[in-house]
Amino acid sequence: MPDQHNNRQPIAYGIWIACALFLIALDQASKLYFEYNFEYLERLNILPFFDFILVYNQGAAFSLFADGNGWQRWFFLVLGLGATGFILYLLKKHKAQTFFCFSLTLIMAGALGNVIDRMAYGHVIDFLLFYWGNAYFPAFNVADICITMGAIFLILDEIFRIRRTKQEQA
Repeated sequence: MPDQHNNRQPIAYGIWIACALFLIALDQASKLYFEYNFEYLERLNILPFFDFILVYNQGAAFSLFADGNGWQRWFFLVLGLGATGFILYLLKKHKAQTFFCFSLTLIMAGALGNVIDRMAYGHVIDFLLFYWGNAYFPAFNVADICITMGAIFLILDEIFRIRRTKQEQA
């Protein structure tokens, strides 16, 4: 069902794919830069709370399941590909919902960026490290930023949708 609050033409499906491909290329290029220009665990201080570092993540977010004897590589690979298939379906089905589609595109690009790493290396390359004193946030990458921002935008889209529905019913 088309979004009644969006009188503009829906963005073409191919634009979402192109956007995802651009973000995947950006993710992969940044990972390759750090892979070929840093030694494993090498750190370069940028700001008092931020370093570049080359680390490998065998697991998922926050290294969840990183000690899993290898099954996690295939599980997250299948999960990423399955999510991508579902997102492609949703992009076609909800093409009139621009913010929703943008959110899904970010998530898909991030998932595929990390899937490529798992297929090519058996782990995900991370290189962004934020910390404060001795408190460290787990290192992450461009794909992780895409997934996180996509999830935040998806939540905001749902909040906006609920508010519109309540206003229409009032």
